[in-house]
Amino acid sequence: MYLKSKDYEEPLHGEGLDPECRWGLIFDGAVNTYGKGIGAIIVMPQGSHVPFTVRLMFDWTNNMAEYEACIMGLEEVIDLRIRILDVYGYYALLINQIKGEWETRHPGLIPYKDYARRLLTFFNKVDFHQIPREENQMTNALATLASIYQVKFPNEAH
Repeated sequence: MYLKSKDYEEPLHGEGLDPECRWGLIFDGAVNTYGKGIGAIIVMPQGSHVPFTVRLMFDWTNNMAEYEACIMGLEEVIDLRIRILDVYGYYALLINQIKGEWETRHPGLIPYKDYARRLLTFFNKVDFHQIPREENQMTNALATLASIYQVKFPNEAH
């Protein structure tokens, strides 16, 4: 038996993740006096959590912070070849813009929305859900932690 180039893209029968499993993604961004951070958590079907956090070193708005967090999470989920996903965030603007229910008027947000929507093509099914802020405490804590973590030089952290 030989493998075609496309066979490297997908696991063989019985190997890898079950393509019918529903995974979760929760995200949040934080902008405060200390800095800017984003956090995301991938929730596995059996309930385990995989956290991600990043401190970004460029100027952005609160809306951009939310998009950055969502996009980071979507990219990580795509790398895991997850096909069915529930995405949770508390920020109504982002959720409704990505779903196509609200217009994106701010010129700085249009590229974020367009890129996020392009990422959705990697999934068989994606549902976005708005959750109350108090249900988003873990990703908020990750984003806040990233925002206060001080980086002295590009390869050195404090």
